[in-house]
Amino acid sequence: MSNEHPAFERVTSAKIESLGVEVFEYRHRKTGAQHLHIAADNAENVFLVALRTVPQDSTGVAHILEHTALCGSDKYPVRDPFFMMIRRSLNTFMNAFTSSDWTAYPFASQNRKDFANLLDVYLDAVFFAKLDPLDFAQEGHRLEFAEPGNPDSELVYKGVVYNEMKGAMSSVSSQLWQTLSKYLFPTTTYHYNSGGEPADIPELTYQQLQSFYRTHYHPSNAIFMTYGDIPAAEHQAAFEEQALHKFDPLDKTIAVGREKRYLSPIAVEEHYPLSDDEGLKEKTHIVLGWLLGDVTDLEEALTAHLLAGVLLDNSASPLMKLLETTDLGTAPSPLVGLDDSQRELVFVCGIEGSERDRADEFEKQVIEVLEDVAKNGIPYEQVAASLHQLELQQREITGDGFPFGLQLILTALTGATHRGDAIGLLNIDATLEKLREQIKDPRFIADTARKLLLENHHRVRLVLSPDEDLADRRSVAEKARLSEIKSRLSDEEKQRIVETAKALLDRQQREDDPTILPKVGVEDIPPDMPRVDGETVELGGQKLTRYSAGTNGLVYQQLVCALPDLTEEEKQLLPYYCQVLSELGLGDRDYLEVQQWQTRVAGALHGFSSSRTDIDDLHKLSGHFVLSGKALAPNQSALTELMQATIEEVRFDELPRIKELLLQTLARREQGVVGNGHALAMAAASAGYNRAAHESHATGGLLGLRQLKAMARSFDNPHALEKLAGKLQAIHDKIRSAERRFLLIGEEDKLPEFSQAMMPLVTAAEGHSPMSNAPFDPHRIHQVWLTNSQVNFCAKAYATVPMVHADAAPLAVLGGFLRNGFLHRTIREQGGAYGGGASHDSNLGVFRFYSYRDPRMEETLRDFDASLEWLQDGKHQESQVEEAILGVVGGLDKPGSPAGEAKKAFHSELYGRTHEIREKFRRRVTEVTLADLQRVGSTYLKPDLASTAVVTGSQGLEAGLELGLEEEKLQ
Repeated sequence: MSNEHPAFERVTSAKIESLGVEVFEYRHRKTGAQHLHIAADNAENVFLVALRTVPQDSTGVAHILEHTALCGSDKYPVRDPFFMMIRRSLNTFMNAFTSSDWTAYPFASQNRKDFANLLDVYLDAVFFAKLDPLDFAQEGHRLEFAEPGNPDSELVYKGVVYNEMKGAMSSVSSQLWQTLSKYLFPTTTYHYNSGGEPADIPELTYQQLQSFYRTHYHPSNAIFMTYGDIPAAEHQAAFEEQALHKFDPLDKTIAVGREKRYLSPIAVEEHYPLSDDEGLKEKTHIVLGWLLGDVTDLEEALTAHLLAGVLLDNSASPLMKLLETTDLGTAPSPLVGLDDSQRELVFVCGIEGSERDRADEFEKQVIEVLEDVAKNGIPYEQVAASLHQLELQQREITGDGFPFGLQLILTALTGATHRGDAIGLLNIDATLEKLREQIKDPRFIADTARKLLLENHHRVRLVLSPDEDLADRRSVAEKARLSEIKSRLSDEEKQRIVETAKALLDRQQREDDPTILPKVGVEDIPPDMPRVDGETVELGGQKLTRYSAGTNGLVYQQLVCALPDLTEEEKQLLPYYCQVLSELGLGDRDYLEVQQWQTRVAGALHGFSSSRTDIDDLHKLSGHFVLSGKALAPNQSALTELMQATIEEVRFDELPRIKELLLQTLARREQGVVGNGHALAMAAASAGYNRAAHESHATGGLLGLRQLKAMARSFDNPHALEKLAGKLQAIHDKIRSAERRFLLIGEEDKLPEFSQAMMPLVTAAEGHSPMSNAPFDPHRIHQVWLTNSQVNFCAKAYATVPMVHADAAPLAVLGGFLRNGFLHRTIREQGGAYGGGASHDSNLGVFRFYSYRDPRMEETLRDFDASLEWLQDGKHQESQVEEAILGVVGGLDKPGSPAGEAKKAFHSELYGRTHEIREKFRRRVTEVTLADLQRVGSTYLKPDLASTAVVTGSQGLEAGLELGLEEEKLQ
């Protein structure tokens, strides 16, 4: 019996034993649409449709189209079917994203009815989008008066994507990549910013958007990809019936050509905005980028990955060693590595924390390292270790962020986009085997380095330097541009702008009929929460909890210590202790030898700490230190030996190494502020309510970042470094002698053997005083944090209750209820922020409002309060409560990887969040009523009890101070 629908023909197929899947490639007979189906014994089914999108400018046409296509379609002519379906679904993933050469619309669900609903809506959105001009104005860009009804007020730009990209391009690493791409790709689509440059976005017209849609959003240019246990023919029947039969073939082929190659390397310099408040010294980035081969050539691509691994895998790798130890910069560049997301591979190495006059010397040092590799090669053991890492990445079943099926789909998508061997990108075992033979030749890596890098003239050296006046010049230029546009407007044109703003507001406030859209209901929620059970046994008098899981030949194990009583300073240093622990020397081995040891035997080894409040008392806090590792099953004993040496023999005398590691941490955290601004604002707003919230802000939040920056300023003083090393040693001594227990995850038949192999980790615990709970004085916070951002991140927080309290469930549902019914419309659609919402954190006992990449501040904070008035005074339907319930349950039931599920179960139990307690909370969620939401809103969320924090740039500081917020700087 055929496995495909008659409208499709099978092209090829392959079983991939290492992934436990069978992959089929099909072609739609009439339109030529591709369908790649990954058949797996997994009820979490995944769908993605991708369109090759190849913009020829930086107006963001592909990105704005991605947004606008989701604003209503022929079958579902409601204003916002995408966001409406998020809350009418039990999806485990739902999104849309724009890459540099494709736009994709993926979702995942474990519920067959839900999957069919989402597929229907997605197919109609992609192939039959309405593209209303008002949606283009809302999502893309528009001109509006600062006072919408007053044509005498200033003219401003508004639009969701416009503000999103202002936020995205505040990130220095985004600017660095976009600038490097501009020069690496002088003639192809990658020369442009597919997301859109804020200065160019206003150039895009509605007619250009429509034209791009007609040529790019067509089945002949589409790639359908599915994963899971729904048969391919069933998917294809839906594709054919709901979309494909209505189309004829497209008479145009959308493709990215190969880049024209440079005949000699080039060197360029550009600038990025940075205020003098942050200091301009040693803030320059220097990167070298090479354009390599075609991503669809599997052998060429894996060879390049292997070379990149050999050069950069760890601190002992020759190029990474240079980047970490050179005195020309403070840390490796965030771009370091091999990028395989485009038609041609890109290899990048570089440093940050440098100066522009060091570029020549840095380039010289890089070339010297590469010449040494090309001349002398790399020891076989190191090359084999890098190949081992490639194999481990291929085998591991992930899925704790994205669904595992979606990760496989995205891996294959690059090949499919460029009409290459998509299945080959998943089925790499044969190529790995070939590489295993090739690396036996001692000249293989040497010759590869020479060919791909030293003899490759398509190389760009980019120096990106800070400019303290650039942000002001851009702001002045934008105002001048708007002023010039306004000066040319006729009275009729001004009135049209006023009328468009009013029409858009009317459209945003219109109540669409949600019953047009399909839905699942509370009755479709599985009665029981998925359960993962482990077995706890004795191991040398200590507890070992083990879980059997389909790990595809990997083993995961953790050494878990109850956190002892630490001083306040030690608590602040604990994250840095965790970060350096697995990066230092062990016994008589220096850190370089240890790095090579780790690469040979482990897929990962790292330390981390966690803490949670008691399930019924927010002022009682307990915590654990965890040393976590994973390896291929044959290496389990070697992994245990490595972990034992790490906890027993680590040395804190490598002071330059400690300095390097902490400077790298500082660089990463600084880069992450703009991308994570909403979470940082929420952490700051919550920090006054209890010790757990304060410690979260003081370690992982902006307060912790400020303390790390202050610590870094002392690193040039060797005595300060010695003192720091002594404090880290003191933390280690306490943890090493704390009570231990163990976690083991692997395939069932191996667990007894693996358990015994963990005996070396058992030790007689000396015991330390348990983590104490010093008194904490709750207080409200009103702060504005100054960072290098062009947009705002606003947050308000309220003290609430812990997880087992009866009101925790309604508070969890209330977050979605306020977002769905009020905040999404006012903050995103009307306010122009990229996102906004509310959520309850039952671990901290805090309810939080937030906005993300927001052009507004005061108005957003007012909207937070207005949502509470709407809660009490608005007319609501029980269906709105049901939608919010579905969102909470979908999050609770969202599956992870087999190993991830086991880890989640273990650590939940560790802190008293037993399966029974979590299931009781879930049941309470399903029983929440509108009256419950109004009651908890009036009980806990009183605006005069709120704490407020805003993360902003220099442009927002004055507005924050006018609101009575206290200025906080990162310096």
